Amino acid sequence: MVNSIEVNEQAKISTLTCIDLSNLDIQSSVSLLKQACLDSGFFHVINHGIDEEFMDEVFAQSKRLFDLPMKEKMKLLRNEKHRGYTPVLDEYLDPVNQIHGDYKEGYYIGVEVRDDDPDANKPFYGPNVWPSSDILPGWRESMERYHQEALDVARAVARLMALSLDLDEDFFNRPEILGKPIATLRLLHYEGRTSEPAKGIFGAGAHSDFGLITLLATDSIFGLQICKDKDAEPQIWEYIPPLKGAFVVNLGDMLERWSNGIFRSTLHRVLGHGQERYSIAYFVEPSHDCIVECLPTCQSTENPPKFPPIKCESYMLQRYKDTHADRSSYN
Repeated sequence: MVNSIEVNEQAKISTLTCIDLSNLDIQSSVSLLKQACLDSGFFHVINHGIDEEFMDEVFAQSKRLFDLPMKEKMKLLRNEKHRGYTPVLDEYLDPVNQIHGDYKEGYYIGVEVRDDDPDANKPFYGPNVWPSSDILPGWRESMERYHQEALDVARAVARLMALSLDLDEDFFNRPEILGKPIATLRLLHYEGRTSEPAKGIFGAGAHSDFGLITLLATDSIFGLQICKDKDAEPQIWEYIPPLKGAFVVNLGDMLERWSNGIFRSTLHRVLGHGQERYSIAYFVEPSHDCIVECLPTCQSTENPPKFPPIKCESYMLQRYKDTHADRSSYN
C-alpha cells in the first residue's frame, strides 16, 4: 500500500516549487512560478486564503455524496451541460493505453446560471445538478462557497502567470477571458482498486488538462504522478507528494497554446494502490467566446505561432466529447 508515509522504493518522487500567495515580494513569486512552469508545469500554492477547516469540510461533504447508494447517485447523472455525477469508467482519458475507463467516480459543479439567464444557452453555463437538501443538508452551500473561494485563488495565480509571461498583471482577468469563466469544480473519488499500468488499468489515465490552470486539493494518499517529458522513451513518472492545505496547480492546454509552447501542459495520471482516495479539482477555463491565440510576448520571427487561434467553447466541447462516455449509454 502507498500512503503519506510509505512509497514503493522504485517510485520517483517529484519535489514541486512552493508559491506563497501571501508573499509581499511579488517579483520573487513570479520568478519561482516562471521557473516551475518551464521545468514541469506543476507547482504548489500555499497561504491561498481558503481556511483549512473549511477545506476539511468540503472533503467530508464530498465523501458523503460518494457514500450515497448508487441508485441515488444515478438520479444526479451528468447532464448535457456537464453537471452532475459521473460513474466509474465514465471517463476515458488515455484510450491508447487503457483497456477500460478511469476507475474513479466524479461530480461536476459549474458556475450557477439560472435557466432564464441568456447565458444559460451556452454549452457550459446553466443550473447545476444538486442533491436534495433532505439527503445532504448544507451540501450545496459548502460547494458554492468553495467554488467562489477557489476562483479567487485562481485569479491570484493568473496574475502571477501574466507577469511571468511579461504581460500586464490583469491580462487573464480581463472581462473577455476570466470575466465569465468556464470554472468547474469536480469532486473525485478513486475506489480501492490497485492500478496495473502494464495491463492498462489506471485510476485516471495519462492526460493533460484542457484549460488555463487547474487547482487540485488532495487527501493524504499518494496517487498523482507527472511525466515531465511526454516524448521520452520510456516515459518517466514521478509521484507528487500530498501537501496538507496546499493546492497542486498545473497548467492546461490553452495556456500552452497561448504561450506558444513555452509553458507546457504536462502529462499526469493517477495510480491506485488498494486504498480509497479523494481529491477536489478546480478547472479554470476562459469564457465561451474567448479566442485563444499566441501571445505577442511569446512569438517572434524566429519563433512564429505554433497553434492556430481557437475559440474556447469549440475546444472544450471537443475535449469533453473525446474523453467521456455518451450519456445515452446509461439509459
